[in-house]
Amino acid sequence: MTSLRTVAVSAIALAAALCATAANAESAGLTLTPAPAKAVRAEGTFKLSATTRISVAKGDVEAKGVANQLADLIQRSRGFRPMVVEGPVASGIAGAIVLTREGPAGEAYKLDIAPTGVTIAAAKRAGLFYGAMSLWQLATPDAAKGSVAIPAAAIEDAPRFAWRGLMIDSARHFQSLDTLKAVIDTMAAHKMNTFHWHLVDDQGWRLEIKKYPKLTEVAGWRHDPGAAVKDPRYGGFYTQDQARELVAYAAARNITVVPEIETPGHALAPIVAYPELGTAAPDASHMGDWGVFPWLYNTDDATFAFLDDVLTEVMDIFPSPFIHVGGDEATKEQWQASPKIQAKIKELGLKDEHELQSWFIQRVGKSLDKRGRRLIGWDEILEGGLAPNATVMSWRGIDGAIAAAKAGHDTVLSPHPTLYLDHRQSGSWEEPTGRGRIITLKDVYAFDPAPAQLTPDERKHILGVQANVWTEHMQTDVRMQQMAFPRAIALAERGWTHEADISWDDFARRLPAEMARLKVLGVVANTVPFEPSPKLSAGEGGKTKLDIAAPLGVGEVRYTTDGKTPTTASAAYTGALELAAGTTIKARTFVDGQALGRERVYKVDPTSLQTRVSGQLKRCTSQVPLLMIDDAPAAFDKRAMFDVDIFNPCWIWEGADLSKGALLTARIGQIPFNFQVGKDRAKIPLRAPATPGGELEVRLGCTGERIAAIPLGDSAKNPALSTVSGRLPAQAGKVDLCLSFTSKTLDPFWVLERVTVKPAN
Repeated sequence: MTSLRTVAVSAIALAAALCATAANAESAGLTLTPAPAKAVRAEGTFKLSATTRISVAKGDVEAKGVANQLADLIQRSRGFRPMVVEGPVASGIAGAIVLTREGPAGEAYKLDIAPTGVTIAAAKRAGLFYGAMSLWQLATPDAAKGSVAIPAAAIEDAPRFAWRGLMIDSARHFQSLDTLKAVIDTMAAHKMNTFHWHLVDDQGWRLEIKKYPKLTEVAGWRHDPGAAVKDPRYGGFYTQDQARELVAYAAARNITVVPEIETPGHALAPIVAYPELGTAAPDASHMGDWGVFPWLYNTDDATFAFLDDVLTEVMDIFPSPFIHVGGDEATKEQWQASPKIQAKIKELGLKDEHELQSWFIQRVGKSLDKRGRRLIGWDEILEGGLAPNATVMSWRGIDGAIAAAKAGHDTVLSPHPTLYLDHRQSGSWEEPTGRGRIITLKDVYAFDPAPAQLTPDERKHILGVQANVWTEHMQTDVRMQQMAFPRAIALAERGWTHEADISWDDFARRLPAEMARLKVLGVVANTVPFEPSPKLSAGEGGKTKLDIAAPLGVGEVRYTTDGKTPTTASAAYTGALELAAGTTIKARTFVDGQALGRERVYKVDPTSLQTRVSGQLKRCTSQVPLLMIDDAPAAFDKRAMFDVDIFNPCWIWEGADLSKGALLTARIGQIPFNFQVGKDRAKIPLRAPATPGGELEVRLGCTGERIAAIPLGDSAKNPALSTVSGRLPAQAGKVDLCLSFTSKTLDPFWVLERVTVKPAN
């Protein structure tokens, strides 16, 4: 199927033509995201109110459907619902919103807003829908209710790329259907059109397959020893009816749902359900682990019959032209160790296991070819050869996309780490759980999906761009949403808006309006990167020095010390403040006079200088840094959080004052070392304990003298947090304290939650 590539080329050409003479959204001053190809402001405003009518031609069912969606969204944001009418609006009624088919083709649209009325023009339903989404955005510049004055403007718009995607991983942690619908609503409002649904992985199988019920009865669940309820099973699955419901919901919003069924790796869950599918015996106890697993499907004919049956049911549910078959991180140890697999390689005349994987993927692809579908997989499918009509999703940087395009294959750019939204968004210790590398909103916005290494003809193979929300450490729906948004909105603009109209400053200007819309759409966005973050240090004369800054550096911080809520008239933060003990400071970020993020309240107290949570300490190394939660029995959102490099659990308290000695008190936790890291496990340092329970060691710098070894005692018997303390001897000047644990094994894995260093009396 070549239609999507044709659409991509046409979209690029149209958007380029519009931009050639465009006065872009930045100059127009509109709060429209993604920024349109052409936007010209006019005089006056259109008043949208409860008396406004939305008019469509009689008998145009598609246009009427779009009109009703627009009316519903206006009701959600403004609190009233314009009436949808077929045919001309009756005389005497104030200006109307008219949807007409006399407009551009495909996903393109024209939107004309005048004081006397609004026209949305597009030949296709997709264009009408996107014109309606643009009008709704302009009608939702804030969270206010009631009528609204929409700026008069003439907008002509078309997408840069045909594939504007977001992937949600429902295999590692299961999300509710309502949450996924909210994500789809948010994607649609920002002109994203591909929802990649990761349904299968080592940790769980999430889609009902009627021919193989154990895929959900057995592989849909894993053991959670920290469950807050009596039932330790954790997981869930979507019935075929629920999946069809989501597909229809997405289609009504111009979004295609692309399902992913992983092969030949990431297959522990299905092999647990049906062990005969595997190359080696499965171990269900590892379904709660994270990392790269060794379990692979075998190459028996019966296994391909199973996959053919599964894909047949999948294709009956999902009408998507593309079916994703995974293909990533299939480590070959089990294939290398299997005489049966080695005999298969020899029988097929293949060179090695990489060529066997290529053969495997191509054989799976034949099931798709028979149904007129296209295979898409992660860039490892390039290894060992690729079927002619296969599409490559490049995740290991952009090299896979470049190689695919140069070889004549269509490709979608989805590179790690920039478009992997499981990485934290700022350096603040208040970030949600996830990977420890910082990928900011600005980093995502800076990504250009058109590599300079490709010729113009080769770039025609770039279908588009996609961000991925891997949920290993997103245990709740809210945390998944916080990690996805607003970064997915930055990518929405990069996928839609032509390169000439990309402007970070203008995007940042629109953020207050954007965050208000996300709230209306029902997703919980992460506000931490915009909010004032405090850093305390000792000041002069017994005062405390307070530095406050928004991690992302957008807008300006204003603050008060009199207990009042900060406004645009409050003092602007320009540098460190020297504050007396007991002072309460309130701070908030503002962009062009609009608040961005929450108001933050901090009480300045010398004792607050004495305690730091793990995220405020410096990691000794950052090989595999993670923000994780405790496994103690409690609801996920009530568990303690740890910031740790799992390859070197070691923390540094910089600049500790031990001139009088100190009492160090640490709150510590233990988590299972459930990371599939292969041979690298042997590289993680173990320090021999001197007492049965081990110790918390304190050194002067990570290679310096040990000044304390605080016994952990019976802490290992406590499933929740424990507190240990010990004396630190006096030292001249300020010193860096290096904190680490002794232990005979990696399991349990000791971690710091917080540390207090209180000067001795």
